Order: sequence, then C-alpha cells, then structure tokens
Amino acid sequence: MHYDTPTIYCNTLSKTATHGNILQHTATHLQHTATYQRHTATHLQHTATHCNTLQHTATHCNTLQNTVTHSNTLQHTTTHCNTLQHTATHSNTLQHTTTHCNALRHTYNILQHTATHSNTLQHTATHCNTLQHTATHYDTPTTYCNTLSKTATHGNTLQHTATHLQHTATLCNMLQCAATRYNTLH
Repeated sequence: MHYDTPTIYCNTLSKTATHGNILQHTATHLQHTATYQRHTATHLQHTATHCNTLQHTATHCNTLQNTVTHSNTLQHTTTHCNTLQHTATHSNTLQHTTTHCNALRHTYNILQHTATHSNTLQHTATHCNTLQHTATHYDTPTTYCNTLSKTATHGNTLQHTATHLQHTATLCNMLQCAATRYNTLH
C-alpha cells in the first residue's frame, strides 16, 4: 500500500487541480457575468431615462394637442360670432329702413288726404273764378276767390309732392317686404 499512497495522493491532487481549474473557470465566468450584469444595469438605467423623456414628451404633445383643439374651437366660435354680428347689423339696417318707410307711408297718407282736399279747393277756386268773372262788382267774393285760388295752387304743389311720396312708399313697401322675407329666412 505504500506504493498506492503516492498514486492516491497524485490522483487527489490531480482532481483537486482539475476542480481548482473548474473553480477558476467558474470564477472567470462569474466575473464576466457580473461585468455583463453591470453593463445591462447601465443600459437599463439609460433605457429608463429615455422612457422618462419619452413619457414627458408624450405629456407635452397631449397638452399641445388639447391646446390646438381648444384653439380650433375658439376659431370656429369666432367665425360663428362674426356671422351673427353681420346678420344682426344687416337686420338692424333693415329694421331702420322699415321704420323710415313706415314714417314715409304715414306722411304719404297725410299728403294724399291733403291732395284730395286740394282738389276740392281747386274745384271751388274754379267755381270762384267763374263767379268772379260773373260778379266783378262784388269786392268780398273776389277776395275770397283769390284766397281759394292761391290755396288751389298750393294744393297742386301738395298733390305733386304726394305723387312723389307715393312712389317712395311703393319703394318702401318693396324694402319692407324684402326685410320681412330676410327676417323669416334668418
């Protein structure tokens, strides 16, 4: 057995050396794994930072998108308000025109009545002229007839004005009809 001890010892040393090589190889491998894990941890940290930046950018984009949507809504509202303001201005103009036409129609009615009265006065003046021609020796009927003649002349002027106002009233009626139609449509 004496000879077996060195062999056993050599075998044990050989196994121990092999085991030591395996341990050294494992240690080297673990060292490489630790370096890889440190590299992976650094890479993950950079990736997390990048993700935070992207998340911040996405939040900023959402805020900008909300602002753009709000701006578009305000622009649409402004356009709508401008249209309504234009319509209101047009409606006010038509209402003012209608009021003016109503006043002209009232004036026309008064002048038409006056023109009718003037025709009566003119007829009376003609009658007076006939009487004046017949009764030249009466001073009082002559003065009365002269007054009636002047009134008849004034009546002719009023009748001319009434005709002009009748044309204006016709135009006003057309404008009022257009205003009513416009207000009905809008």
